[in-house]
Amino acid sequence: MAIDLYKTSNSRTRNEIIKSKAKSNLRNNLTYGQHRCNKGRNVRGIITSRHRGGGHKRLYRKIDFRRNEKDIYGKIITREYDPNRNAFICLIHYGDGEKRYILHAKGTKIGNTIVSGTRVPIKIGNALPLSAVFIDKKDESTSTNMPLGTSIHNIEITLGRGGQLVRAAGTRAKLIAKEGKSATLKLPSGEVRLISQNCSATVGQVGKGGLNRKSLGKAGSKRWLGKRPVVRGVVMNPVDHPHGGGTGKSPIGRKEPTTPWGYPTLGRRSRKKN
Repeated sequence: MAIDLYKTSNSRTRNEIIKSKAKSNLRNNLTYGQHRCNKGRNVRGIITSRHRGGGHKRLYRKIDFRRNEKDIYGKIITREYDPNRNAFICLIHYGDGEKRYILHAKGTKIGNTIVSGTRVPIKIGNALPLSAVFIDKKDESTSTNMPLGTSIHNIEITLGRGGQLVRAAGTRAKLIAKEGKSATLKLPSGEVRLISQNCSATVGQVGKGGLNRKSLGKAGSKRWLGKRPVVRGVVMNPVDHPHGGGTGKSPIGRKEPTTPWGYPTLGRRSRKKN
């Protein structure tokens, strides 16, 4: 991501650090409108997910997570902004006339060619399965579809369903082992996971890294994203939050911090063991 400098004419340009440079050139057959009516509320209008609401209207871009245009080369035409995710997307023109959006891989540029299939080069942007060793009959030498240590993203969990893992901006997983019908991956969270070698993945890292340095500049930018303000529990009344009540800068009054509904939080492991 490029870092731009602006004149400090207002509060936003004074505090904003990163401004994304990606123009949108939408295709009608690759986009459709989405109706976001709940805004974090249920059918009775009661808030069930806090801090949601408002935001700019969005068009949904159809992203090709399956990459099922096999052995057909495609050319990267544009790199565009997508309001529904924090990564950029690329428009691909395939040789058979098909046009699709895919996730932008770090290092790919406009004009590069990509391809997906079972036996394609290990190149950034190409999609291929995590297959085991195959034999080339011409020179009777063995080679692997995807070598160990390869950085990958957009990883399938179920064969044919499309990529579901490692799709956020700047993320990548690493292929660390192959044994039997399974491949061992190290995910960005540090989790080590077994996935079938028949599942496919895209080589490389998702583009648009450095989001941790981003500064929106003003509160309005957050509201445009559909996010409402967050209020600390210690400044609420006791009827609103377990941390509430007291005079002045009083502590929470408990041994451990809790959620508004009384469950432990801020460090308590909540993932189910099964």
